[in-house]
Amino acid sequence: MKNIYFLSDAHLGSLAIPHPRMQERRLTNFLDSIKHKAAAVYLLGDIFDFWHEYKTVIPKGYTRLLGKISELTDMGVEVHFFIGNHDLWVDDYFEKECGMTVHRHAETVELLDKVFFLAHGDGLGAGDRKYKILRRLFHNKGCQRLFASLHPRWGMAFGLQWARHSRLKREGGVEPPYLGEDKEELILFSKKYLQTHPEVNFFIFGHRHIELDLMLSRTTRVLILGDWISQFSYAVFDGEHLFLENFVEGESEP
Repeated sequence: MKNIYFLSDAHLGSLAIPHPRMQERRLTNFLDSIKHKAAAVYLLGDIFDFWHEYKTVIPKGYTRLLGKISELTDMGVEVHFFIGNHDLWVDDYFEKECGMTVHRHAETVELLDKVFFLAHGDGLGAGDRKYKILRRLFHNKGCQRLFASLHPRWGMAFGLQWARHSRLKREGGVEPPYLGEDKEELILFSKKYLQTHPEVNFFIFGHRHIELDLMLSRTTRVLILGDWISQFSYAVFDGEHLFLENFVEGESEP
């Protein structure tokens, strides 16, 4: 039986992250190392720091990653791309050219006889009302068409600078540490959701850039996947066990 892999938050192309080519290479090498062991790979958002498709133009770069993903899908490995809050402006390029399945909303799926709730994680829970207003603007089709009217030279520069500012305005440019079970919005959301959907075995999220594996009940866990900026973390499900791991290039095989 082949494995199912989950990862998120590489933020490729970020102007706030040094050595972007090395970062892309590490993610590409990881995908290459699992290509014969994977039944599916789930990319749970913010793989790119900013992605916007114009009708005939896509962002410059990422050829090694997109080529490796295309190799996996050509081999029959399912690759699922969940939009995040940084790379939600996806049209049909990933599906038509790379063979990925794009998900624009949270999904509940059954994988190897277990039920998974999968989402990037932004906008879930009751907190951060200001962000939720901004999120609705980002997802509004009219606003998206207005932005697409900008020349790509200006649109991409604006998007990447906005994403850089969003990261650097955090203290030290990093996410806040784990806030505790009673304050983390994704945990609070999962507990509430579980009350009406007790069949869920695993909640898996990105977005928070922390590694977390927490039991919610005897049969349910919530995992937050960390990132591919400094932690290089991922989850792997072998049909029986779900592990949160870190990829160390050249030392071990995932």
